[in-house]
Amino acid sequence: MLKCIGVSKRFGGLQAVDNVDLSVKKNEIAGLVGPNGSGKSTLLNLISGVYKPDSGKILFLDEEISNYPSHRICSKGITKTSQSVQSFPDMTAVENVLTSLLFAKGNLGKTQSLAQAEDLLNFVGLDKTKYYQPAKNLNVVELRRVQLAKALGTKPKLLLLDELLTGLTPKESDQAIKLIRLINKQGITVLIVEHVMRVIMGLCDRVTVLHHGGKIFEGTPKEVANNERVIKIYLGKRYLLCDD
Repeated sequence: MLKCIGVSKRFGGLQAVDNVDLSVKKNEIAGLVGPNGSGKSTLLNLISGVYKPDSGKILFLDEEISNYPSHRICSKGITKTSQSVQSFPDMTAVENVLTSLLFAKGNLGKTQSLAQAEDLLNFVGLDKTKYYQPAKNLNVVELRRVQLAKALGTKPKLLLLDELLTGLTPKESDQAIKLIRLINKQGITVLIVEHVMRVIMGLCDRVTVLHHGGKIFEGTPKEVANNERVIKIYLGKRYLLCDD
């Protein structure tokens, strides 16, 4: 579904992404991990059109999208949630979701639009008492739910999740994992950036590891957790899985 071929991006003297090859297969949940500053979020921003690569190609469904603006990439079927939660603070949760529904489908009838927005907020688990509260009155966890509902409102084929679970309690993380699995079962492919390795290990089919902007390993979660270089650079010995 997605192919990044030799993708690089530099900001001044910083090589944020360095000649990265990455592929995501249709219907899989792929993970992207690495230390802070390894280029994970930058790579998602390149895929979603926030940045343009300095070199290399990005292909989505065999169409090169490297230089497309972000709104065109979104209309093609790639949607990204932000690491720092973004919203229209003076608009209600429902109104925030309506913006993505209008982007995806154009002018909908008011009754139909509201019903779809409420359905999406219900799907992501936002308390119904919060639907018509201004976004500025919601806490971070609630805003993450609204952000996910907005992303789903664009009808994505590929959903890019940038640390969606940051700040969640273990119980909330477990709920989010179940939700991501449910999203995937509905035919949406997922590429997730996450530091919580328990989430990556239990959720992903395949994991790519970045370090200093370059790819250092790719494999199943178990292979990643047993790779000596990944352990040394990122995970630490506590993640070593023994086969005995």
